[in-house]
Amino acid sequence: MSTTVERVAERAGVSISTVSRALRDVPGISAATRKRVQEAAEALGYAISPSASRLATGRTRTVAVVVPLLSKWFFAEVIAAAGRVLSREGYDVLLVELSTPDLREKFFAGPRLHGRADAALVIALQLAPAELAALQAQGLAVALVGSERAGASSVRVEDRAGGRAAARHLLNLGHERIAFLGIRQEEGSPLGGVPPAERLLGYQEALAEAGLQADPAMVLAVENTVDAGAAAMAGLLTAAEPPTALVAASDELAFGALATLRGAGMDVPGDFSVVGYDNHELAGAVGLTTMDHGVSEQGSLAAGAVLAALSGAPASAGTIEPRLLVRHTTAPPRRLRRAALSSQN
Repeated sequence: MSTTVERVAERAGVSISTVSRALRDVPGISAATRKRVQEAAEALGYAISPSASRLATGRTRTVAVVVPLLSKWFFAEVIAAAGRVLSREGYDVLLVELSTPDLREKFFAGPRLHGRADAALVIALQLAPAELAALQAQGLAVALVGSERAGASSVRVEDRAGGRAAARHLLNLGHERIAFLGIRQEEGSPLGGVPPAERLLGYQEALAEAGLQADPAMVLAVENTVDAGAAAMAGLLTAAEPPTALVAASDELAFGALATLRGAGMDVPGDFSVVGYDNHELAGAVGLTTMDHGVSEQGSLAAGAVLAALSGAPASAGTIEPRLLVRHTTAPPRRLRRAALSSQN
């Protein structure tokens, strides 16, 4: 026989309406009563109908996760981490991909999420004030990853400090000819370009602190793919005075650079040093020295911020400090190692 709300009420010693209110987290039920009802429902295998709960509360128990791309590792990691937090609290995730300017314009032009979600978690989209207002006008709590706007909770990374730390690592090893491989934002791209630009600023600041001026020929911006990283590295090696080290604004670019270097018969880090940025799931497997900016942590913190906003908490701002993970793609330049060996002989 199927379990009914009547059986739960009988087991818990309460009315049917109390069972309904307790299982829907409606205020006005004591903690002891709520616990007794939940235990009775669990023992009998009873679950309240999600549709009935939503109709009664006016809440969808759904959070829309809005991203520019679903195909990149970074977005998948942030979504997965956020999803785990939201799922534990009984929320579903609605994925929205805004991969073109047209999709983005249409999404923010109308109440696309009204009645479908209680909140929006927006990843790597630099929202215009009007776009944020369009979400909030639908009654949505909003949290941002990788950007900041007054009136919305946010989680961002100190990317300028990350770029600075990556370049300082190479400078401290003795490198002076250090290239930077950045991420180009294509015209019309919905991606927010602030984090990669901040990483470049940090790199430039580190060189300036060391009394060095960045050579414009050593600073490139390309599409964020392994192939683009490989092609850019090939171009850098043809320079009249090639670099001895590289700061890449993503691990994907760094993977491409490593492929070109090793394909050219160069030893890494014997002949050339590379620092990436992300701590991609494959970075450890290839021994890449990289900047870890807590990708999963970004998703978890943003989901927590959304849940707090849904409970009525004021907007909050969280920051993550990147940390350098030294593996096997960085070492002092060969000239310094030779000098050190000569002094020992």
